[in-house]
Amino acid sequence: MTLSWNRILSGLLALSYVIGAFVTGGGEAGFKVLGFVILPLACIWFSEPMGGYTGPSGYIGSGSFITAPSPGVLVCILGWVVLLLPVVFLIIAYVEA
Repeated sequence: MTLSWNRILSGLLALSYVIGAFVTGGGEAGFKVLGFVILPLACIWFSEPMGGYTGPSGYIGSGSFITAPSPGVLVCILGWVVLLLPVVFLIIAYVEA
């Protein structure tokens, strides 16, 4: 496993989210934020294996399947989009205030 700039920057951003939540909102908020950042981090750090997944998805009995692999770069980009959403919302809130 190599440490690319994607992994370093996303890890630092996720760590800052979690630390900020612990400082401002306490332990419960910190764990909620930790739960939020796990999926985007996995998409960024392991984009190729996650993009290569095919098989059942969703809830049991939903009948939906992933039938073709997704490009790893697309999985990584979408992981960044989700990880950056709190920053976008903070900027929007700052501009409106």
